[in-house]
Amino acid sequence: MNDPVSYRAAAPTSTLAVVSLVFGILAWCVLPFVGAVVAIVCGHLARSEIRNTHPERRPEGDGMAVAGLVLGYLQLFFIVLFAFLAIALLFFGFAFTGWRGW
Repeated sequence: MNDPVSYRAAAPTSTLAVVSLVFGILAWCVLPFVGAVVAIVCGHLARSEIRNTHPERRPEGDGMAVAGLVLGYLQLFFIVLFAFLAIALLFFGFAFTGWRGW
């Protein structure tokens, strides 16, 4: 009558995935460049860890790692775009005014 019920413990969450998501958020709030780089590195490490672990002991957190990667790459893209535009603005701004620094 009473069948034994087997409970499987919940899979742990990948710490690297959590770090990737947290630094991806921090990249947009506090640490633009450093947060983006940490989010990208930890996101790739977390996804590798999740994929290479045995399926029965596979940690959760792939979605968090992907979210950290997306936030990190977007922030890095905007930093590079802003730097490119700032350099172009300085270059063309000085060229249009006729100013010669040398």
